[in-house]
Amino acid sequence: MIKRSLLLSSLLLVAGGLQAQDQAPDLEKAKQTAETVCAACHSADGNSQLPANPKLAGQHEDYLFKQLREFKGWNGNPPVRENAIMGAMVAGLEEADMRGLAKYFASFEQKPEPAKSLGTIDLGQKIWRAGIPAKGVPACAACHGPAGAGMPAQYPRLSGQFAEYTEAQMKAFRDGVRANDPNGMMRTIALKMTDPEIKAVADYATGLR
Repeated sequence: MIKRSLLLSSLLLVAGGLQAQDQAPDLEKAKQTAETVCAACHSADGNSQLPANPKLAGQHEDYLFKQLREFKGWNGNPPVRENAIMGAMVAGLEEADMRGLAKYFASFEQKPEPAKSLGTIDLGQKIWRAGIPAKGVPACAACHGPAGAGMPAQYPRLSGQFAEYTEAQMKAFRDGVRANDPNGMMRTIALKMTDPEIKAVADYATGLR
């Protein structure tokens, strides 16, 4: 009986190991996709050169996967995050492909952008560290971290990201154009912020390290 139990346990461990191998992201396939499909906008290593397209290098793997998955409609349902260009890019990808791409881009070191507006650094710092209490805006650091490193899955890394991109996304949340934030958190926050406040905090986040 003991030998049979040990044999069964061994078989289960082997089966579990094989299953884990089957589920491991295909990084070679991800590399090919990155170089042929993603590179034009994000660069092959995820260090985009264009402010309209975010840097993917060094971003959290779970967050990247979440975004890729939500750009695509599943089972007849529309995408959670609607974007015509990205919708076309992910149309032929399955979840395994997206996991591979997320892991691939997350593995690269980000080449960070510098903050550009010294005139708004004080305002950006105040909002980042303490929020805007009079408006009920919480500190950005509460979710994205003191140094802008973010938290996996839900809260992206913002340090080193293009300020223009961060600003555009905050405005998209405010205008309801983007609506894939957990519990509508970013939509609620951005709705209370003015254009100058959004611009200041976006630029400040870029300069964090």
